[in-house]
Amino acid sequence: MGKGHIQKGDKIGSLYFHHSVTHCLRLNFISRDDGEKGDPGEEGKHGKVGRMGPKGIKGELGDIGDQGNIGKTGPIGKKGDKGEKGLLGIPGEKGKAGTVCDCGRYRKFVGQLDISIARLKTSMKFVKNVIAGIRETEEKFYYIVQEEKNYRESLTHCRIRGGMLAMPKDEAANTLIADYVAKSGFFRVFIGVNDLEREGQYVFTDNTPLQNYSNWNEGEPSDPYGHEDCVEMLSSGRWNDTECHLTMYFVCEFIKKKK
Repeated sequence: MGKGHIQKGDKIGSLYFHHSVTHCLRLNFISRDDGEKGDPGEEGKHGKVGRMGPKGIKGELGDIGDQGNIGKTGPIGKKGDKGEKGLLGIPGEKGKAGTVCDCGRYRKFVGQLDISIARLKTSMKFVKNVIAGIRETEEKFYYIVQEEKNYRESLTHCRIRGGMLAMPKDEAANTLIADYVAKSGFFRVFIGVNDLEREGQYVFTDNTPLQNYSNWNEGEPSDPYGHEDCVEMLSSGRWNDTECHLTMYFVCEFIKKKK
């Protein structure tokens, strides 16, 4: 280099050179155009769950739901108080005069007849029930006794007449009895099923287990307190365990005599 030129190694020249390079780079940076916008990046991961917010405002009352299933039938209520005595009726017309009769010899006969009638009173009720209606299959007769009795009384009533409390051991017999009950206008009757011997082990009154057939209502048998040891049939044909001391109508069955 000639005299009068500043060389790169000189201190002053070094400052000048640095200033020049910096100025050029600054000009290039200012004059450069912005590039095209890049594609969006991938969505980041979800952040942590935030704190639970304050309790919201109470919503409006919803629509009323469907009506639930009908509950169990409650026990039969106590007998009501005797009503007041009614008004006297209009006196009847005077009857015709009777004939004089010496009936002394008939008194003894009439007394014996009264005794016989008293003894047959229960049997007359039985016959009345049979006349009112009966159902049958190829092997058995069934009839509803329209007298309210507890379970043990129902068993005895059927047995002293040569039958048993009805035992629906198959679908056909159960359907027949249920139809009989429904068409008679009754809601429930005792049938020959119980767990009196061993809690939870239901058997028919002839001590055969319920191996091949049963028709329990939904959720039955349910006996949380251990008092429902006898069984009633509803008019729908479904079975329900119930307390044995309750009184209701019942169904007897009789085996047909072979010819």
